[in-house]
Amino acid sequence: MSEGIGARLRGARERKRLTILQAAERLHVDPDILEALEAENFAKLGAPVYVKGHLRHYAELVGESPEALSELYSQGTRVPPPDLTRVPKPMADDTGRLVAPAVIVVIGFAVAGTVWWGLSLSHRHWLIAASGPVPITVPAATPEPDQPVKLTVAGDTASAATRPTGGQSAAAHVPAHGDIEVIFVYSANSWTEVHDATGRRLLYGLSLGRATRRLEGVPPLSVLLGDASGVTLEVGGRPESFSPFVRADHTAWFLIAADGRVLAAPRKNGG
Repeated sequence: MSEGIGARLRGARERKRLTILQAAERLHVDPDILEALEAENFAKLGAPVYVKGHLRHYAELVGESPEALSELYSQGTRVPPPDLTRVPKPMADDTGRLVAPAVIVVIGFAVAGTVWWGLSLSHRHWLIAASGPVPITVPAATPEPDQPVKLTVAGDTASAATRPTGGQSAAAHVPAHGDIEVIFVYSANSWTEVHDATGRRLLYGLSLGRATRRLEGVPPLSVLLGDASGVTLEVGGRPESFSPFVRADHTAWFLIAADGRVLAAPRKNGG
């Protein structure tokens, strides 16, 4: 491999005559994220799913191959095989007696940490970042039907209407004038990004397990799904199919028009 991921991204950006700040403005991200990608400081970006999402967007912007760079990243993060040539020296009996209690204590801390992490993960809420892109997770359980879902949107808070029950009217919630209402139903984990025609980011993060997300925005809405196989879509109360726009790697990028139709997203950089 003659060039790494960072060198290829930096070279492609310079050929486009873009600065880091200009590229970050076009992608609506913090410049630190693009600097981390070019420096191959992937640990700064969090989990691999976030790294791959940022890597794909940056590659599409500067005209690089998202698939090729994603493959390079996957190769670089594979765990190396254990070194079987290093044989540990036998320990003295006294040392062994001291190590055994220490190992038990370390294992106890590890188990306690794992339990704490699992409990805290189950109580996280879905957030939409108002400034820089912060990786977000959402609870696996679908919200109760009679509770409103609140979404934070670039400086203000929009609350989705409570689902109708019993004798309540199904038309109790009416979108604001000129807006379109969209519902995402998740049956599996999937990264989701949604922007409306004004550039406002409506959804941004990783949905875990089964969940339902309702949002409104000025059409057309731009939608990016990290794993479209576990997501269904409703627009204005009607199910809509986006299967023609699902790629071989199960990602999908499409637009939702004002009349509810699902359209192909425009190609970037003439690609």
